[in-house]
Amino acid sequence: MTLGQLAVTVAVLGVLGLVASRFGLSAIPAYLLAGLLLGPNEPRELSVIQPSEVTDFVAQLGVVFLLFFLGLEFTLDRFRRSGRHFGLGGSIDLLVNGAVGLLVGVVAFGFSFAAVVLAGAVYVSSSAVAVKGLIDFRRLADDETDLVLAILIFEDIAIAFVLAFAGGGGGEVADTLALVAKAIGFIAASLAASRWLARPIDRLLDWMPREFFLLFTFALVIGMSALAHELGLSEAIGALMAGVVLSETSVRGEIEERFLGFRDLFAALFFFVFGLSIDVEALGSLGWLLAMAVVLSVAGKLVGTYAAGRVGGFTSRQSVNAGAALISHGEFTIILAQVAAANEAISASTRSDLAAFAGLYVLASAIIGVVLMKESKRIGRRLFPPTPKLATGGTNGDRAR
Repeated sequence: MTLGQLAVTVAVLGVLGLVASRFGLSAIPAYLLAGLLLGPNEPRELSVIQPSEVTDFVAQLGVVFLLFFLGLEFTLDRFRRSGRHFGLGGSIDLLVNGAVGLLVGVVAFGFSFAAVVLAGAVYVSSSAVAVKGLIDFRRLADDETDLVLAILIFEDIAIAFVLAFAGGGGGEVADTLALVAKAIGFIAASLAASRWLARPIDRLLDWMPREFFLLFTFALVIGMSALAHELGLSEAIGALMAGVVLSETSVRGEIEERFLGFRDLFAALFFFVFGLSIDVEALGSLGWLLAMAVVLSVAGKLVGTYAAGRVGGFTSRQSVNAGAALISHGEFTIILAQVAAANEAISASTRSDLAAFAGLYVLASAIIGVVLMKESKRIGRRLFPPTPKLATGGTNGDRAR
């Protein structure tokens, strides 16, 4: 990729992101579509960008900044606020949608490590798309938003373990178990640092001039990513845990403000670069799997979250709203596929299929999810109309929404 191609790419991504926002959609599918169209695969008439070491490095930075910002959102206060729904709602979601993902994975790849990776990709919702939808549709103040955020936090923690060994697992059982142990130790140490080192880090960052404050933060993010890589884990889990470590500091807001531009730029480039690897010709062999995964995961998110909402004390309509907010898949699905693509324990053809599936699956689920989220209240009123008793003010029940 030359400087001229990079300039054109950034301009195209900006235009596509603007168009997507005008239609109330996530920009992630637009970035993937741009990579698909301009990449080396079909349609070749538009192919102007070839994957290279430069694009790989840009994508790596995109993963680092994206996961770092997700980690910054994982504060202990937020965890405590959503704790009422965290264990029960998250467990129901994992049971239902983890099973859906595993079913899709086994159908696609049999009982294999690739099936576990695909299960995680189908299980985890997009935090970025869900939160953006809550903001755009003005639902942050809705009661059921607590359930949505609790399930997202649970999924982030669960998928952290999958991310941790997706890049190195799949070999001998002993090696995979050792990798899981390293992942547990790395995550536990990061959570402990977030709890016990917040004040010392605060004092250090307050003492530093602003220029060195930025350098220290950048060094911490890159350093933890490199440490995770040295342990045989994914760089993504290192960046995520770097965000977790800094999430309890008083300068968290300033970090978000100063690094926001880096996140948006490199995240857009990451999704674009991943789009370069999507081969639409794979639809011939993966179309049936994609259709099955989309149908089952939409149903799984709606049914699982509805059950979690009802058990958690929400109305039927509120539970439908929460389920619709979790349908979209995005950043974690793509990141899992990219991390697995570097794992030589997985065959080259399987890695190619994982990348193609992930890109096309995100394109489909993100669009369907945003549309259903936008219309969920209308759908809830159709599915659960107020009964005559509710209409006369007899009980509160489902009249709330």
